[in-house]
This record gives sequence, structure tokens and C-alpha cells, in this order.
Amino acid sequence: MKLTDTLIDKLPLPAAGNKITYDDDVKGFGIRVTAGGARSFILNYRTRSGHERRYTIGSRPDWKTGPAREEAKNLKKQIDVGADPMGEVSAAREAKTVADLCDRFEKEHLSKKRDSTARDYKALIKNHILPALRNKKVAEVEFTDIDGLHRKISKTAPYLANRTVAVLSKMFGLAIKWRWRTDNPAKGIERNDEQKRHRYLSPAELLKLTEALTTLEDQQAANIFRMLLLTGARRGEVQAATWDQFDLTDGVWTKPGATTKQKTMHRVPLSAPARLLLTDLQKTAKPDAVYVFPGRGADHRVEIKSDWRDLCIAAGIVAPETVLDAKGRETIVVKPSARIHDLRHTYASVLASAGLSLPIIGALLGHSQPATTARYSHLMDDPLRQATERAGSIVMAKDKGAEVISIKGA
Repeated sequence: MKLTDTLIDKLPLPAAGNKITYDDDVKGFGIRVTAGGARSFILNYRTRSGHERRYTIGSRPDWKTGPAREEAKNLKKQIDVGADPMGEVSAAREAKTVADLCDRFEKEHLSKKRDSTARDYKALIKNHILPALRNKKVAEVEFTDIDGLHRKISKTAPYLANRTVAVLSKMFGLAIKWRWRTDNPAKGIERNDEQKRHRYLSPAELLKLTEALTTLEDQQAANIFRMLLLTGARRGEVQAATWDQFDLTDGVWTKPGATTKQKTMHRVPLSAPARLLLTDLQKTAKPDAVYVFPGRGADHRVEIKSDWRDLCIAAGIVAPETVLDAKGRETIVVKPSARIHDLRHTYASVLASAGLSLPIIGALLGHSQPATTARYSHLMDDPLRQATERAGSIVMAKDKGAEVISIKGA
């Protein structure tokens, strides 16, 4: 029979399940009636590969029979040239979302990164990327989606906004490799300007900090900060340090390649104060202790940010900062004016100011590129000036006829 609106509305309901009544005019086109009373236009077809499909065009009364029949004819034309409407719907339903991308990124990419890097990336994904893009199909994410997220985060955290785009760019780069899409929507985002940090603790700040360390309630955290100051090591290297890395007799710390940023073994001598600190810690450590700084619920100590804040406040190393509260209102809070990583810069600045060469400083810090150490070159001006003054005084002392003129302020 040829289906009409009147005929369809009079079709009886099946006792259970559904029943399909086909149209005589267009092969495969029909109306499906369920026991619950729902009526939907469908199209049965076979793909070029021989698979049988059933595609739902739409339901009554949203669709009338005439337009539904014309839609069925159009679909059949597409099917004749190789299209698969139902396959496309299924593929769309099964298409990977950004949540799927984040999950695979964490399992396959972050698992190869250092613990600190993986932890920071996971926090960024959890707090910023997933809330904004979780249910978005990977193939449907556009430049404007990522640009909008970048601008939103930039209002309160410009540097974090840049890190977010960098992580997204890496994720979508891998999505191309995994054939989840063909382009990278994070490419071309205009990043916020970033100023390179050159923060070093002054001698006065360093004195106040070391004094405040003795009063810090958490002395394990205090000892971590002491090790950072005495070795110039990275925070993750100190927190994850194991006793078998140290030779306290010869005074050497051998860092395995798996724990260093350069992924190469780094052998560095320890100063007498650093050896003394480690010796004292070893005396109080458990006989079977693996880590120098064992964790509370973890293998080793991980979180020390709150202790750093307390330490900086006690030492007066703070600065007011204007931030936005939950309602978008500006409020002034007091935050540390130095980061934990600045202890590494401070260690290097002490070496540079003492006149040590950049290659020596780079070797102690574990730098693989001389350019990385070059940031401390300006700190060598004072010892170099002292050296040239000494040379000048020696040369001029031999010149009996020379007249020495005192220059005011020099």
C-alpha cells in the first residue's frame, strides 16, 4: 500500500515490540509503530559492502508522509553512490570526545613524563580543559573554542592560559597521530606575553629565610628547603631523592637519569653543610627507609606549597597582589614574592657572584645547554670588576710617574 497520513494514524498498535508497514512507492521506506504508540518513518537499505541498515528518518507528527517519502528518495540516491547514513550516525555516536582524548593522553603520554610534570598537567586538565570541553567531540573542536578558553583563563592567570594552550596543542597533535582528526585547532592561538623571571633572594632575604627555617612547624619541609638552597637541585629531585643516591663518605650525590630533566645521570659533589644535614637525617631515618623525605600516604613527600607560603610570610618575603574573587570583584591578597624554584636561581647567583665560571655553574646545576646558564652571566660583573681593579692597581703601582685620582662615588 502507499502510505498516507490518514492511513498511518489508523494503524493498530502491536501487542508488544513494534511493527513496520512498508510503502509500495519507495522500496525500503516504511512506518514503524510501537506498542507504546510511537510512530516513526524508517528506511531499510543495504550498503555497497552488503550490510543491512535501518535508518530512522523522523517521527509522526513532526514529519508528514510526503516529506518523509521525499527524504527517503534523497537518501537512496546518496546510498547508490556509496553513502551510509546509519553508519555515519553510529560513527558520530561513537566519536571520541575531549574527555576520551584527555584519558588517553594521561595514560600514554603523561605516563612517560616526570611525576611533577604529570601532576601539573593532570591538574590543568581537571581544572580547566575538562570543565570547558569535556563532552565536545574531538573532531568538532574549533579554533574559537580554544581561543575562547585561553582568553577566559587569561583574565586571572595569563601564564596558566599559555600553558593550557600548550597542553591542548600537544593533545591535538597526538589526536592527529591517532587519526581522531586531521588538523590541530590549537595552532595559531596568540599567547600572552611572558617575562623571563630572574628572581634571586638578596643576602638580606636569604638571612631572614634561613632564620625562619628554624621556626617552621614542619621541619621535614624545612629540610627540603635547606637541601634546595645547599645543592641548587630541582624540587622534584630533592623530594624524590633516595638514600642509595648518596655517598656521604665521598660527599657525592648521583642522580639517576630517570629523575633529572635532561634524562641523563648527574653526579654532583655535596658541600660540608649538605653532608651534615643528610647525616643528621640519616641518623633519625628508619632502618629500611628508601626515601630521604618519606611521604604521608605516598612514597615520598610531594606537597610543600603551603609550607613555602608560611616560610615566606615568616621571613617577610611577600608582595601584595590583586586577584578576582568568585564574584569577579578585585581583592588584595598577600602572596610570596619568590617561588620555590627561585632557591635554585639563588644558589646559582651565589656561585656567579663568587666569581665561579658559567661552565662550573652549569655543571653543578646539571644544565645541558650553555645558554641556560648564561642567564647568570650579569651576576659575574662584581667579581670581574674586582679582578680588573686588582689588575689595574698592580699595573699602576709599577708606574712611578702615574698620578692616582680619586673619583667620587666610584
